Amino acid sequence: MRDYDQATAFLGEWGPFQVSVFFLLSASIIPNGFTGLSAVFLAATPEHRCHIPESANLSAAWRNASIPRQDGQDSQCRRYRLGTLTNYSALGLLPGRDVDVTGIEQEPCLDGWNYSKSLYLSTIVTEWNLVCENDWKGPLTTSLFFVGVLIGSFVSGQMSDRFGRKKVLFATMAVQTGFSIIQVFSVNWEMFTALFIIVGMGQISNYVAAFILGAEILDKSVRIIFSTLGVCIFYAIGYMLLPLFAYFIRDWRTLLLALTIPGLFCIPLWWIIPESPRWLISQGRFQEAEDIIRKAAKKNGITPPDSIFNFTELQEQKELTHKSHTFLDLLKTRNIRIITFLSILLWMIISVGYFGLSLNTPNLHGDPYVNCFLSAIIEVPAYVIAWLLLRSFPRRYSTASTLVLGGVVLLFIQLVPQELGILSIVLVMLGKFGITSAFSMVYVYTAELYPTVVRNMGVGASSMASRMGSILSPYFVYLGAYDRFLPFILMGSLTVLIGMFTLCLPESHGMPLPDTIEEMLRVKGFRYKAGKRLKKDKDRKASVLSNTAL
Repeated sequence: MRDYDQATAFLGEWGPFQVSVFFLLSASIIPNGFTGLSAVFLAATPEHRCHIPESANLSAAWRNASIPRQDGQDSQCRRYRLGTLTNYSALGLLPGRDVDVTGIEQEPCLDGWNYSKSLYLSTIVTEWNLVCENDWKGPLTTSLFFVGVLIGSFVSGQMSDRFGRKKVLFATMAVQTGFSIIQVFSVNWEMFTALFIIVGMGQISNYVAAFILGAEILDKSVRIIFSTLGVCIFYAIGYMLLPLFAYFIRDWRTLLLALTIPGLFCIPLWWIIPESPRWLISQGRFQEAEDIIRKAAKKNGITPPDSIFNFTELQEQKELTHKSHTFLDLLKTRNIRIITFLSILLWMIISVGYFGLSLNTPNLHGDPYVNCFLSAIIEVPAYVIAWLLLRSFPRRYSTASTLVLGGVVLLFIQLVPQELGILSIVLVMLGKFGITSAFSMVYVYTAELYPTVVRNMGVGASSMASRMGSILSPYFVYLGAYDRFLPFILMGSLTVLIGMFTLCLPESHGMPLPDTIEEMLRVKGFRYKAGKRLKKDKDRKASVLSNTAL
């Protein structure tokens, strides 16, 4: 029987219908670029010091000397005991001349903090004083957002399989937009964070739904471009717009509202973007699928054949597609266990590097808005390079080389003198370039390694590991409070290490996709009994891969 691609080949590869689906679905990803890294500005920590109330009755000299100095800077979390300073001030004594201030007892910031407003008028940190003994709440806020992303990763695939790609896409977009609006009116950190978890669930769910919907509607030749360039570059466009919004809107509530409004412009897409005909066929709704194909043909100016699908054959195919494989099959043989273990490590460490570098932009030398924009724009050439490498070069060497490039330049940062801050930024952006390229390629590479019977589960397990890496990434950034080079040393070392391990994975470029666990390519460096692999058609490889690239 003819498969779906053969049955719909008369539509052509790149007509008005495909163009509209490609760009509208890609455009629906733009708000994810806002949301995914909005914490860079919403949860930014400006310079601060203990507040000295006017009621303290201190002279100007004692008010200026009320904050201890640490490493040449005012302490952000301690002050000299105000009662003692008030007594000295009342006696007419002067700090430094009559009193050695370094011997005065210190106390925490009992009256709150004064925050610098040179960069931000307000953030959730200044709103709820998430500094000093509460500074752990800042990275936890971002981590809990990624916990929501992890939960969304669990349920999004099952929801779209049950209720349809289109319904889940728009329902989760509504969740992301609606709860972001509610988040604007948060009255405390706990409420903000709880809502942020739900926003994270919606963010990843609509991303996955849009990805799957595009992959199932578009022809196989356009599908790869959509998966590697369309979705990724439009995500980067949203990321680039984030610092532009933040630069002109310095109040966190107004900024969050402004970032939420573009999601409302996606509402009209409900009447333009169709449901996935593949999903309708899998549900036995054959006539609805054929109606969508006929409308697409009309939009492309093509006369469809009298009969597009053979409903009897489709029903037989639907009954044959039921599988009885579980996640335990990812551990069934020694070979697949090693591939699963290496894939999980690879995805987790890449995610730590990608999100760690993205979230760390406010801590770099120079303007945080410019640094964030540079971090976003460097992703565009990274995605293009990844696409070119996937077209022509071996997977494991391409992935390993970009990871080693990203990791090595991060390790070099500690050697850069402090006065050469611009060079440090250049190295960070090169590191981000390498890690982003690897992140884009690893989706395709992992899908090629696993056999058809467990491909979705294999990529799903790897993606889950990626979410765990994103949850950990804010704490890598947090370590910079103790040593500004420590995050780069850790991320660089782990990235180089996993780049080396990637060379142990089998090469899949130009190879037919395996259908069964026994047909999988062998991990390098291990001895196996002789066996044979079945030959597959390469066109079929591209078709299956495109459907499972996520």
